[in-house]
Amino acid sequence: MDLEKILFIAQEVEPYVEGSKMAELGRKLPLQVYDSGKQVRMFMPRWGCVNERRNQLHEVIRLSGQNLILDDTDHTLVLKVASLPSSRLQVYFIDNEDYFYKRGMVADEKGREYADNVERAIFYARGVLETVKKLRWMPDIIHCQGWMSAFVPLLLKTTYKDDPIFQKAKVVCTLYGQVPKKNPAKNVRECLKLRNITDEVFAHAKIDLKSPSIYQRVAIAFSDGVIQADAGVAEDALIYAKERGVQVMTYPDTDLGEAYQSFFEEVFQV
Repeated sequence: MDLEKILFIAQEVEPYVEGSKMAELGRKLPLQVYDSGKQVRMFMPRWGCVNERRNQLHEVIRLSGQNLILDDTDHTLVLKVASLPSSRLQVYFIDNEDYFYKRGMVADEKGREYADNVERAIFYARGVLETVKKLRWMPDIIHCQGWMSAFVPLLLKTTYKDDPIFQKAKVVCTLYGQVPKKNPAKNVRECLKLRNITDEVFAHAKIDLKSPSIYQRVAIAFSDGVIQADAGVAEDALIYAKERGVQVMTYPDTDLGEAYQSFFEEVFQV
């Protein structure tokens, strides 16, 4: 079976977020894969710094309006879209007034980390997967970038594991040194009261829901492949990946597009 469809679930993408290695990769990698002839879909959060008018975002009414429940509270999913400059490749933006409107990425303007960062990441992960279901688009590889997409692998291997849209998909996560340092909110478990997510799932994977390590551990434990994007990734995270038997690629010093696509092919064929 050939690898044809790749879903990119990014934390940052240029030019919507600028000035970071993550945002640069978030744009370059999907474009390189797209130019190689693969089918590509892209997602990122609609951070408060994203200028909707300048970047020509518009709401996709048919994909918006679904309510996602986290800790017994409804949060409305809003879906927006724009095209990457000088490209036909579209980027879908997950938006919500509670989690993204006029808000930064990890912290506020005073540098204080948001207390609900875990909730935001869970909402983002669910928002992407629910939207892909509505699009009826069956990915072969799902690439997760950064802490904001950390809960996608967990959801794919539990709540969504029997969904025909995702049954053939393999998931790869790219790890960065940048992760929230503040302990997660106390309601993490309540936000993850979803089908097939039991206490035993976390115990078996040795995941502490009260530790900031939750972002990298939950991504690693349920991924089929892990990519170390920079030297800032904690050594214990890489050791954990090897203990879990997850395929690992250290950050490449060759052509990124070629290295990533080769790794995607390797993971997909296993």
